Amino acid sequence: MKKKITRRRLLQAGSGLAVGGILSPAHAVPGKPSVYEALGLKHVINATGTVTNLGGSVMPPEVVAAWAEASRHFVNLVELHDRVGERIAKLVGVEAALVTTGASGALLLATAAAVTGNDAKSIARLPEILGPKTEVILQKSHHSCYDNQMTNVGVKLIEVETLDEAQRAINARTALMFFMNKEEPAGKIDKRAWVALAKKHRVPTLLDAAADVPPLERFASFNQMGFDLVAISGGKALRGPNDTGLLLGSKTLIDAAKLNANPHCGTIGRMMKVGKEDMIALLAAVERFVKMDHQAERREHERKIGVIEKQLAGIATVTTERIVPAISNVVPHLIVEWNEAQLKVTREQVKRELATGDPPIRIDRVSGTGTKGILIAVLTLQAGEEQTVAERLSAILRQARP
Repeated sequence: MKKKITRRRLLQAGSGLAVGGILSPAHAVPGKPSVYEALGLKHVINATGTVTNLGGSVMPPEVVAAWAEASRHFVNLVELHDRVGERIAKLVGVEAALVTTGASGALLLATAAAVTGNDAKSIARLPEILGPKTEVILQKSHHSCYDNQMTNVGVKLIEVETLDEAQRAINARTALMFFMNKEEPAGKIDKRAWVALAKKHRVPTLLDAAADVPPLERFASFNQMGFDLVAISGGKALRGPNDTGLLLGSKTLIDAAKLNANPHCGTIGRMMKVGKEDMIALLAAVERFVKMDHQAERREHERKIGVIEKQLAGIATVTTERIVPAISNVVPHLIVEWNEAQLKVTREQVKRELATGDPPIRIDRVSGTGTKGILIAVLTLQAGEEQTVAERLSAILRQARP
């Protein structure tokens, strides 16, 4: 007999489709457009890396499964923040951890924690600062588009260039000393000297290390070096949800950061809501990352690079070079270079042709990869895409031969 169709059954069916249909690894139906194609968007082959504007990374099946399972139940979010943070801290070897809205959310909450501590009145008034802690010191070369995450709390950024200037800048108004890890080579003060100065004056330190894991030991090494708080992206090489991050370090400061965050109302961090699904999914991503065979993953990156190198072999003036950046994006990349005077095509033209093809292939620069040639990141290539990249790039360069 046919079951009677009721509003309740229809809603139940819709709920099942949302969770089981879209999120299930087996959801794809041959000939049926994907959720993106249904909106008129093309899938992009991401040969740039784990950049936010392309969605960070693709969550592995076990992370998707954890997200879907978490979506099926209600839970106390305050308690969930605590339990997930405790588990992640233990897994990576730090004192405390907090899941945030990306590494940028971690910067804001860290700054708020340094300004307010656990004082309820101060927390409720941000970005109006009630106490004396109104300044954050950073090196001039460490400014970035993420400065707003700190100034939104109400602080003033005080820039310095030398260790002597930093020493003189510290005063009763100093709430925090900030360090951008990927910009260490551009500054005159290295991490150890920065931390030592802050410790001498009992000023908390915050390190932005968003894309600086892997290697695995980086999780704990920055706190072990002396940084009180470290911000790491959850949606890059960890392969958690793109809108997640981690704040790692001092339990006292992380407890204060929690008080400034969702689900607490009347706080500056209320709008940066981390859902129960994202917390559980990021925990699953960290568990996976800690247990995985990183050497095997690196061999797979090198294999994909080899596919591209082989396809480009023999093209006039084309050379390739494998590099691994030292600070951020510490995975194998491929640089492809050619003599533009002899091979009549520029780097920008190649980039544009790849991006406007079908499917679009996006390439770009990431920190620590220099300026030579064009850069191909294989970390974000899905199964078989290395061959597509190799063939398309080879075709463009071969057509450009003099």
